[in-house]
Amino acid sequence: MTIDEQLTYLRKGMAEIIREEDLRERLEAAAKANRPLRVKAGFDPTAPDLHLGHTVLLRKMKHFQDLGHTVIFLIGDMTGLIGDPTGRNITRPPMTREAIQANAETYRTQVFKILDPAKTEVRFNSDWLGKMQFPDIIRLLSKYTVARILERDDFAKRYKEGAPISLHELMYSLAQGYDSVALECDVEMGGTDQKFNLLVGREIQKDFGQPPQIVAMTPLLEGLDGVNKMSKSLGNYIGIVEPPEVMFRKVMQISDGLMWRYYELLTDVSMAEIAALRAQAQSGEVNPMDIKIGLARRIVADFHSPAAAAAAADTFNRVVRQKQVPEDIPTVPFPEGVTKDGAIRVDKLLAKAGLAESVSDAVRKIKAGAVEINGQKVKDLVYGNSASEIVVQVGKNWRKIVP
Repeated sequence: MTIDEQLTYLRKGMAEIIREEDLRERLEAAAKANRPLRVKAGFDPTAPDLHLGHTVLLRKMKHFQDLGHTVIFLIGDMTGLIGDPTGRNITRPPMTREAIQANAETYRTQVFKILDPAKTEVRFNSDWLGKMQFPDIIRLLSKYTVARILERDDFAKRYKEGAPISLHELMYSLAQGYDSVALECDVEMGGTDQKFNLLVGREIQKDFGQPPQIVAMTPLLEGLDGVNKMSKSLGNYIGIVEPPEVMFRKVMQISDGLMWRYYELLTDVSMAEIAALRAQAQSGEVNPMDIKIGLARRIVADFHSPAAAAAAADTFNRVVRQKQVPEDIPTVPFPEGVTKDGAIRVDKLLAKAGLAESVSDAVRKIKAGAVEINGQKVKDLVYGNSASEIVVQVGKNWRKIVP
């Protein structure tokens, strides 16, 4: 690729590059010197599993690899002890080193579903941060002022509201910035919420006599609700190690509008092809659901296999589109205490069969029209009799109840 073609390739799915002209110069210099750029992205192992929101960044890292550059997957086992204060209105509870190490090991296995192991350096920032002596820490702290640190929005907001800010949190940006010094980074990547931390890295590199890194930021991916950033704590996530059928079904839950953003950030489909698909959907030439099925198949295939994606699509078509009963639903006997005079108390049945958290939750589900028995919506709390087998569906969950 020419430099212009490389920039076009890297620009897709990128929110901001600081500065793009610097990236052009760095790419040109690397090509002349036959030297790959060193591209870093850091991940604090604060949770055991990665989700599709993380893969927006991983995919762009893979694009740098496709162009022959070296990607550094940095596991922040030392910064993880501090806890990234980005977006926090309270101090993040500290993690134990044992939990961090356990999460880090799962990260190592998961990232290579996208990244090329042969072109990836896996590093831990404890390799240099853990060896720093107190004088080294003092010298690092001298590189930045409290006023500059308090410019970041989350600290400014907490300071204004009188919410506590612990001194160790002020260290986070400097520690992340020093990672770039230790690794001699050409490019550091992160989400748009990391902009302050990434810019600190540029400043710290200058202080240590290094060329300032290019900052490449990816957008934050909205979760299944289409509003909030994808997050496991919010329950709006799609995990990359979830079963194919689960991943497929979750992708199909997103809105038609959000589908185009997922195509842009989670696939290698070109912007021209995405625009063509969008035009076909708007004109009625193609059903948007079929386009979304294509998206779900691509995503499942990336993290499992094309065969798994095809099987998941078949299951979705049978169970959701054709309203067929799944082949592998759990079979359970009629629970005790759910019948009276031969009739079934549906609310009690759902609670005891594990289809509702409680009887009151079951009543809410019935009123919301989310409960079906033998393919018919249930509107009353009492149903039929317990003498025959029934198939109960609540949302995407099924039970075959037998006498």
